[in-house]
Amino acid sequence: MADKKNIFISHVHEDDNLLPKLKDLIGRAGMEVRDGSINSNKPNEAQNEDYIKREILAPRIQWASTLVVLITHETAQSDWVNWEIKYAIEQGKNVVGVFAQGATDADIPEELRKHGDAVVVGWQGDRVVDAINGKIREWDDPVTGGPRTTPDWVVKRYSCG
Repeated sequence: MADKKNIFISHVHEDDNLLPKLKDLIGRAGMEVRDGSINSNKPNEAQNEDYIKREILAPRIQWASTLVVLITHETAQSDWVNWEIKYAIEQGKNVVGVFAQGATDADIPEELRKHGDAVVVGWQGDRVVDAINGKIREWDDPVTGGPRTTPDWVVKRYSCG
């Protein structure tokens, strides 16, 4: 029996076609995904940005145990994706970035870069599942595909005590 997880997949709508592929990748690695994200199959017809954030996105992110960020070449520029990441972090959610196939050279969204506890992995089902389950905390090196202990852009944190 597959492990079941409630996740919210943060992505740009131009990448809706990649969502089934990502869920299939995760499923083949032994995890059943219940996805709460908004996509073309579950459209959002609202126009007011505050309403969308407060009444549509926030409850779905709160419902999920993990926010998975699908990283493509357009993701980093999305204000919506960055808001979703920031909100998930504020809610104490596990945040996992996943490079889409062919997008390992894509920019990382700013809010994901700023969050030291987030993880970014490549398009490998076992790595994605382990990151969702909190079993890995290192970032993947997009060039080699192997783990990288500290991303170049993470700021070291120091105790004030």
